[in-house]
Amino acid sequence: MARITLDPITRIEGHLRIDVEVNGGAVSNAWSSAQMWRGIETILKGRPPQDAWIYAQRFCGVCTTVHAISSIRSVENALKVEVPLNAQYIRNIIMAQHSVQDHIVHFYHLSALDWVDVVSALKADPKKTAQLAQSISDWPGNSETEFKAVQQKLKSFVETGRLGIFSSGYWGHPAMKLPPEANLMAVAHYLRALDFQRKAAQAVAILGGKNPHIQNLCVGGVATAINMENLATLNMERIMALRVLMEETREFVQKVYYPDMLAIASAYQEWFKYGRGVVNYLAVPEMAEDTRNTKFALPGAIITDANLSGARIITNHQDLDLIANIKENTTHAWYEGNSTLHPWEGETKPKYGEFQDNGKYSWCKAPRLAGRAVQVGPPAQLFADYAGGNQKVKKLVDDSCKKIGITANDLHSTMGRLGARAIRAHLMADYSLEYLDKLVANVAKGDKAYANPTEIPKGEFKGVGFHEAPRGTLSHWVVIEKQKIKNYQAVVPSTWNASPRDDKGALGPYEASLVGNPVADSERPLEVLRTSHSFDPCIACAVHTIDPEGKEITNVKVM
Repeated sequence: MARITLDPITRIEGHLRIDVEVNGGAVSNAWSSAQMWRGIETILKGRPPQDAWIYAQRFCGVCTTVHAISSIRSVENALKVEVPLNAQYIRNIIMAQHSVQDHIVHFYHLSALDWVDVVSALKADPKKTAQLAQSISDWPGNSETEFKAVQQKLKSFVETGRLGIFSSGYWGHPAMKLPPEANLMAVAHYLRALDFQRKAAQAVAILGGKNPHIQNLCVGGVATAINMENLATLNMERIMALRVLMEETREFVQKVYYPDMLAIASAYQEWFKYGRGVVNYLAVPEMAEDTRNTKFALPGAIITDANLSGARIITNHQDLDLIANIKENTTHAWYEGNSTLHPWEGETKPKYGEFQDNGKYSWCKAPRLAGRAVQVGPPAQLFADYAGGNQKVKKLVDDSCKKIGITANDLHSTMGRLGARAIRAHLMADYSLEYLDKLVANVAKGDKAYANPTEIPKGEFKGVGFHEAPRGTLSHWVVIEKQKIKNYQAVVPSTWNASPRDDKGALGPYEASLVGNPVADSERPLEVLRTSHSFDPCIACAVHTIDPEGKEITNVKVM
């Protein structure tokens, strides 16, 4: 038996440690350890609820927008505030474009190099590469000239011995199986993806004021003033700029990213057999279409044991059974005690110690839904939409599976998670423009409302803000007392998926998905990276650091 420790797992946000035991060339046990503590929950205590979203989006430097949305929804839910349709549409556009950007970055820049052998691309014939690319897409960037230029640039990196962004890869690993031409195509698209993820970020910034860390939210709507004839507001000029950016990113997603994902999935079909793990799923409704968050374009669902026909569909954010059954356990997390608490009663009392296989070993708590570990993320959302009868999603999933030569059941896997993200990006690119059209049409009817000004009343209130983020179900939980925040907890997608064991010893989704994975070379455990990266791990940023003995090094105080 061999023990492999990867610390930190690279190409993710934050610091994640993965430990696996390997027997007979396969993983027999696994531990997922978040190595950084956020602590923002404690920073928020005593602050005005209307300011929470500004702090909360600092949970992360990547998924900033999603925390802002979820946070503002938690306060609106607590106070039963309605949000004007224009504000909902603006939020929907921001969420959709953030998702497009996030999924592009994950596929090309965070996970593609687990499947693409960069050095092999030097052996490719640019003409044959162009023929390959043009056979799967009519995107105008797939020219022989383009691929020749990329290959020359890559060659100059290699000849100088400085691979730059492509250094430290497992090039030549026996698990890499794409032909040189496919590798060159992927490398070229990797570089072009840098431009298109920027365009999606620009679209978010036009509506949000800046990106990352949008500035346009307020309790009861948005601060994005709408006046088609005013140069200082959201006007036709900005609307047209948005449309151009979003049409360009949609073309890249649907003519480059999505076909590339189908090509890689087809080449690595054996990876639909690995990484299954936890097959209980949770997704919440998203893309609000009314003022009370009771009507959504995409449904949510709770799915147990991969049984889509038995899915319990969630139609709104006031689902009392869902709200009541989310709890977090700290038996194996570096917090005081071994409690299982609902987020409204949740505690954030850090107590660091050594990594103990059978004790505490992670900064992540263990969220559970009705006592069960659940997986969240694009597969969960697609399964929920599929089970909930969304015909657009059903067609996309069925068409994608047919092109690869698999069934929807194969999406419970490492490659299934990657495929689901590409399908979701395809979907979100469409929704971006759909909600822009709805916004324009609604304003044309004479509705120019974008916020319901809201004062924080006296008394005690509890609220939860749900959001189906790019990495899965996100929820922020707030308790308000005397117009201040009394308690605040965030249960984020990577907390669900990176969860350590709970008090019953049940493995979290990362851990369970790694068991059974092949490992061809324990010195280069590429297969462990493939499954870990398929979740798009995002371990939130630290605000408090400690040394291995548990002594404080620095305490960062937010003024």
